[in-house]
Amino acid sequence: MKVTQSKTKDLIATLKVEVVEKDYRENVDKILKDYRKTAVMPGFRKGKTPMSIINKKYKTAVTVEEVNKILQDEMYKHITDNKVKVLGSPMPKKSEKAIDWEKDNEFNFEFEIGLAPDFNVKITKKDKLNYYNIKADEKLLNQYCNDIAKRYGKMGSNEISEEGDLVFCNIEQLDVDGNIMEKGIKNEATVSMDFIADKNIKKQFVSVKSGDILKINVMKAFTNHSDLGAMLNVKHEAIHNLSSEEFQFTVKNINRLTPAKLDKELFDKVYGDGNVKTLKAFRAKIKEEAEMSFVAESDRMLKNDVVFHLLEKTKFDIPDEFLKRWLVQTSEEPITLEKIESEYDMYSKSLKWQLIENKINENFDIKIKQEEILSHAKTLISGQMMQYGQPVLDDEKLAEIADSILKKEEERKKIIDQLYDQKSLTVYKANFKLVDKDISYDDFVKLASEK
Repeated sequence: MKVTQSKTKDLIATLKVEVVEKDYRENVDKILKDYRKTAVMPGFRKGKTPMSIINKKYKTAVTVEEVNKILQDEMYKHITDNKVKVLGSPMPKKSEKAIDWEKDNEFNFEFEIGLAPDFNVKITKKDKLNYYNIKADEKLLNQYCNDIAKRYGKMGSNEISEEGDLVFCNIEQLDVDGNIMEKGIKNEATVSMDFIADKNIKKQFVSVKSGDILKINVMKAFTNHSDLGAMLNVKHEAIHNLSSEEFQFTVKNINRLTPAKLDKELFDKVYGDGNVKTLKAFRAKIKEEAEMSFVAESDRMLKNDVVFHLLEKTKFDIPDEFLKRWLVQTSEEPITLEKIESEYDMYSKSLKWQLIENKINENFDIKIKQEEILSHAKTLISGQMMQYGQPVLDDEKLAEIADSILKKEEERKKIIDQLYDQKSLTVYKANFKLVDKDISYDDFVKLASEK
């Protein structure tokens, strides 16, 4: 067995693999002898079939399988032992001479490999980025206070509806003549005025009373088709195939949510007896909690800005020609080179960022230990149990559940990625020059959508 590597183009190399008979003969003979022990052929007892017949029937297929196994093993051993940094996977080159598996006993193979570029990533205090501190302004605080007041409010019945009320209706589909369809959609459901998209239709539900009848185009009234499907009690996809969009809504009763007063009784319910005593303190507490919850969004924006900054700053080439051909060859679904070309820029940036991120992990010695993976998994499990009001388990039981979850490769990878994100974020905050910028939540959302 001989493996040689030669450079053919920038960032593309050729691997030549020579396989001679002694590399595979022993394994092939052993497999064929094992076949003989179990083979059942007409005219021969089990295990007594002549080797000449076994060879004739199985030898070529076994040789092909063993040669390919040795080929793959030795090729990847060469890559590992020589620390060859490859992109994609080895691609076989077309050979002018076809292999005759029945007659040949020595084989020569050639593969192309894409090579990762040699580059470095430098982060200094000259690398300046904004860090956005999202502030809860008066508008947002008022919204949060109103939401809490509604959450702890009381529901009551009313004779005549006002804007924002919940109107319980009998809903029936109409035909083209405006009559109730005999086999049309029928259901009873609550209509929330807040979810009616059309302003004119929303007005029709104001000042109605029990027994009033409204005729509504539901597709115009409710643009959220999932909610509309739930209201009509039909599957989401059925919404797009309605035989008629006109429905009759017969009012049965009206419910009104009266928000709780922003007083000590509410403060005690939300934060415990005596912890918050005044409206000013209540708003300050909400502001503190809101701004703490916004930190994760600020961190995501920073990560996004780091990616764009380092992609722009760190210039290096990758073997584009090789990778395009490799993507065509390895795609699960048939795909053309033209299709790859149209999407390649996005793939190229993603791959370059992956290489940059790997270099950062190497430069700053970012590693994830097994005990960190287990600890993070236990923290996530505890947090989820607390969220659903379940009692916190002891460490032994937590570890048992975590071990079970971490046996699933997808879940394990998700947790490792989270830990890498946490550690790399610490590196970015410590090494970039961050300029603090206060920003309202609305302006932050606008900025994020523009980026």
